[in-house]
Amino acid sequence: MSETLTLWRPTGPKELDLVRESGWRAWPPRLPDQPIFYPVLNEQYAIMIARDWNVPASGSGYVTRFAVDREFAGRYPVQQVGGRDILELWVPAEELDEFNRHLVGLIEVVHEFHATAV
Repeated sequence: MSETLTLWRPTGPKELDLVRESGWRAWPPRLPDQPIFYPVLNEQYAIMIARDWNVPASGSGYVTRFAVDREFAGRYPVQQVGGRDILELWVPAEELDEFNRHLVGLIEVVHEFHATAV
């Protein structure tokens, strides 16, 4: 059995609906203006994006957790995009189908945030 790498993905409601339609087994294709799929390596960073970006943009934000084959994930160098804990993998959109084939288990929602009515 191969080792896995746990990753998180801050997700809006539309993307989450597509993940649900896949049976929680795959990430949907990227939109034309989204050349990179970027899961993150830190749960706190994913929470920050889901809460502070997805909620204002779409009313809800979710943090998902999933595992990918560690050896396969090693082809994507870790990108530090801010502070020392702001880490992402950058998966080119055209490689997302192959990336999905290396997921281990199901994608699961571990946190959710919603806009509060005023």
